[in-house]
Amino acid sequence: MIATPAHEGAHLPAPRPLLLSLRPRFAQAILEGTKTVELRRTRVSAPPGTLLVLYASSPVMAVVGVATLADRDTDGPEVIWRRYRRKVGLGRAEYSEYFAGAEYATALSIIAPKPLPEPLTLSWLRSHGAFQPPQSYRYIAPTDPAPLAELAVAWTN
Repeated sequence: MIATPAHEGAHLPAPRPLLLSLRPRFAQAILEGTKTVELRRTRVSAPPGTLLVLYASSPVMAVVGVATLADRDTDGPEVIWRRYRRKVGLGRAEYSEYFAGAEYATALSIIAPKPLPEPLTLSWLRSHGAFQPPQSYRYIAPTDPAPLAELAVAWTN
C-alpha cells in the first residue's frame, strides 16, 4: 500500500450517491445490520465512502434508508460465496440461482445503515419530479426529484 499525505484528496468532491434497488427483505436486513454484504451480478465501480440510498422494491416501493459503502470485491461467484457467505443474508441454493450463468459476482460491504424516519414512497417521489427506480443500481442524477438529492446531501454532511 502506498502512503499518501493526509491532505491529499481532501479537495476532491464526495462520490455521487448510489441508488440500490433491493428486495424488501434484504433492505430490512441491511437496516437491521444482519446483512452486511449486498450482491450484484455486475461490477460496481463506486468507491468506498459512497452513500448508498436503499430503495425497497415491490410491494414496499420506497426509499427506506441509507448506508455507506465500505468496500467492494468482484470475482467469480464461487470465490465471492466462499468469502462472504455468512454476510449475504441468503442460502447457497438461492445464491446459486441468482448467479447462474454470471461470470462475475460483486460483493458490496455495507456499514452504518440508517433507516429514514419516514420512507420516501415511489408515488411521493414521482409527485416531486420524474423518478424511475433502477432495476439493480444507478447513481442519483441531477434530474431526480429534489427531495432525493436533498436526502443525499443531508446524510453526507
